Amino acid sequence: MTSTTTEDVLLRAGQAGLFDGVRVTGVWRTGLLAATAWLLLGLITLRWPNKEVGFSDWAYTDEFGYAATAVAVALALLALAGERAGRVAHLLRPAGQWLVAAPLLLGTWEILTAKLGVLPTPFFAPPQSLIEVYDEDWRRLGISTAYSLRLLVHGFAVGGIVGFLVGATIGWSRVAGYWVHPVLRFLGPVPASALLPLAFFFAPSSYAAAVFLIALATAFPVAVLTWSGVASVSKSYYDVARTLGASEWFLILRVAIPAALPQVFVGLFMGLGAAFSVLVTAEMMGVKAGLGWYLQWAQGWAAYSNMYAALIVMAILCSSLITLLFKVRDRALSWQKGTVKW
Repeated sequence: MTSTTTEDVLLRAGQAGLFDGVRVTGVWRTGLLAATAWLLLGLITLRWPNKEVGFSDWAYTDEFGYAATAVAVALALLALAGERAGRVAHLLRPAGQWLVAAPLLLGTWEILTAKLGVLPTPFFAPPQSLIEVYDEDWRRLGISTAYSLRLLVHGFAVGGIVGFLVGATIGWSRVAGYWVHPVLRFLGPVPASALLPLAFFFAPSSYAAAVFLIALATAFPVAVLTWSGVASVSKSYYDVARTLGASEWFLILRVAIPAALPQVFVGLFMGLGAAFSVLVTAEMMGVKAGLGWYLQWAQGWAAYSNMYAALIVMAILCSSLITLLFKVRDRALSWQKGTVKW
């Protein structure tokens, strides 16, 4: 009698056309439905004339229609390929319903703006206007994204470190908790953006003021969750470590902090969201570059297509950073995988 290893199970699943519980054999019906929806979007874009409102026509309409048609052809080929599509089908099939919903939403957007003009210009623009922004203004948008990323990383790093140190100190030391805890409870809930005038008055530069505000917004949730994590560590862990001759620093670095890491990462996730909110406000008020500055510039010139393009970049940037933080969390807490709910 032979034992079945994990590799054997995965190999048999791959041979049977199964990847992560998704069967890739036969025709992918949802893929065919998605291909039909994308083809319909392409035909609407190409064959339905745009409604002219105050100017000749929307640029990049043909390019948008041809791109939608190309997506439809690619999805149809993948749907008909079955198991021969291999890894590509494994990646796309779980998102099949989104592949159907996306062209329907884009088509509705296209009809209400470019085709019928129901949504007024310039406040609303069709999807192809975003292509125009990314093609013609990519340099300024890219520089603004780089500036925002630098500012966000700088402020988030400072706030995360300060919040972690403050929270660990309060959770470990009763004396520190007595003096720092009331201050934290009094000043912590105050929105960082409310301190914007003071920050720009006392800081040596607008960049330093923005870093301070982002760090302040990040530090409070990190400090509170770190303090809660350290304070909630079971006393039996310390007793066992002391029995084995552990020093005070060993208890802090090797017992208290590792046990509190799950809550520390929860604070980091909350701090990242707060940092993004303050980032936009700070860049609108004083920083000379960044996505917040780009949004204000676009609103000033009534370039709402540029504003929507910047919002999409901002959403992608935030989602990417959260995904990266998840990866760091998974690596840092890999030793707790059996005890932490992931």
